[in-house]
Amino acid sequence: MRKGKRKTYESHLKFLYFSKFETMRYNFSDTHSVVNKLIAEMRNQEIQEDRMRFRLNMERLGLIMGYEISKTFAYSEAEISTPLGLADMALPDERIVIAGILRAALPFQNGLLSCFDDADCAFISSYRKHHKGGQFEVSLEYVTCPDITDAQVIVADPMVATGSSIESGLDALLEYGDPKEIHLATVIGSQNGLDYIQRKYPNVHQWVGAIDDELTARSYIVPGLGDAGDLAYGPKLQE
Repeated sequence: MRKGKRKTYESHLKFLYFSKFETMRYNFSDTHSVVNKLIAEMRNQEIQEDRMRFRLNMERLGLIMGYEISKTFAYSEAEISTPLGLADMALPDERIVIAGILRAALPFQNGLLSCFDDADCAFISSYRKHHKGGQFEVSLEYVTCPDITDAQVIVADPMVATGSSIESGLDALLEYGDPKEIHLATVIGSQNGLDYIQRKYPNVHQWVGAIDDELTARSYIVPGLGDAGDLAYGPKLQE
């Protein structure tokens, strides 16, 4: 590398740029793109019968979200040798950890991993444990996580309803270090759940495929799309 050639800079895409002191929520449905088609197919009852298509659409959305998230990272200029010469290119500096909420997030996490192919991964078993009368508590049974200190952490959960599962997952993750940034990636979030996470964790950046206004008495998103885990992997006996 030529002397003095390397430098570090931030991406300055006008509507996506933020710093550690400036959080944001990016709703992909605010602009028309192929994301609309992917989410429409994931919501569609007839198309939902094809589990492979549901998983593939979720994976594709993860890849698209990863691409958009990558625009906010820090980059350094590097010199690449080609067969015919030298090319100056900007390459990402960040260490990335992708955390998925089991089981529903697995295809979504795989899509993000397709974008960030050298990322480390964390897995969180955080789920609703239902009681009679419609009440539930969030049970956290399993966490496996690398050191997240100074990392860009992307938490993948297809549905954010009340925000309780994300809350327990984030609390668990933060025991493993002090990340540089935290990004929440979700296919569909309720307005209440996203607002709750924003109040509870004001430094977490939110990337949302679509935002729905309504929650049922059992805290399911309306219109939503149903149970993402069941649609991806089949129904379960456990409540």
